[in-house]
Amino acid sequence: MDMDVTMSDVWQVIWLGIIEGITEFLPISSTGHLLIAEKLGLGERSDVFNVVIQAGAILAVVVIYWPRLWQLAVNFRQPDNRDYLLKLTVAFLITGVLGLIITKLGFKLPETVTPIAWALIIGGIWMVVAEWLAAKKADVVRITWTVAIVVGLAQVVAAIFPGTSRSAATIFAAMLVGTSNRAAATEFAFLVGIPTMFAASGKLLFDVFRQGGVGAASEDWSDLSIAFVVSTVTAFIAVKWLLRYIQTHRFTLFAIYRVVLGIALLLWLPSGS
Repeated sequence: MDMDVTMSDVWQVIWLGIIEGITEFLPISSTGHLLIAEKLGLGERSDVFNVVIQAGAILAVVVIYWPRLWQLAVNFRQPDNRDYLLKLTVAFLITGVLGLIITKLGFKLPETVTPIAWALIIGGIWMVVAEWLAAKKADVVRITWTVAIVVGLAQVVAAIFPGTSRSAATIFAAMLVGTSNRAAATEFAFLVGIPTMFAASGKLLFDVFRQGGVGAASEDWSDLSIAFVVSTVTAFIAVKWLLRYIQTHRFTLFAIYRVVLGIALLLWLPSGS
């Protein structure tokens, strides 16, 4: 019986790792999918668990973009690379400073069905409109200072409104205000997400250990290790696929999926959940 329970728990953490890995960087909201997973019986997990599987997804993006990151770091003296790094830094700082202020004020919608569902639906409609508007412009690859600032603000919006999707908010913010090229907007959104998400994860872990590490001490670290590896591998596959997909396709499929998922959440899950 104990073996059955153990195997059941292992499969649960594997599924959660898969869900996190697929949804963290695809513009479909990891929060919404993890909520569904919880309601389907995979269980509500601790903040430490969520941070660990999120870190796996971030690591996958670091690996994928490592050549680009290395190029930016090694060739920092080149004007284009220095300019790009400065814009990444500004976007990150905007998110960090405003994020800390909002955290201190306690301003964030609850991670319950209704706000997440509406964020999915509204975000899906916004994605279609944003891509339609971007398609009417010339193909612009360059990241402007306006794009950097707006992407930083978009990350703050995604943090306040669960279900918005950080990747969706940042990619389409970039496309709307200047970088109409899907690949260029996605790259900037993903690169600025690396320090942002590592910083958010690090702060949460710091808060846990500052409170005595009670939460961390009660974690099953073997389960966490499994979930971390699964999330990393799944995110690597999902992001590599996405980067190939957007070279020849619009984001319309993801927008439709978001709207359908949002409606399903409103219809089939209790609003207070």
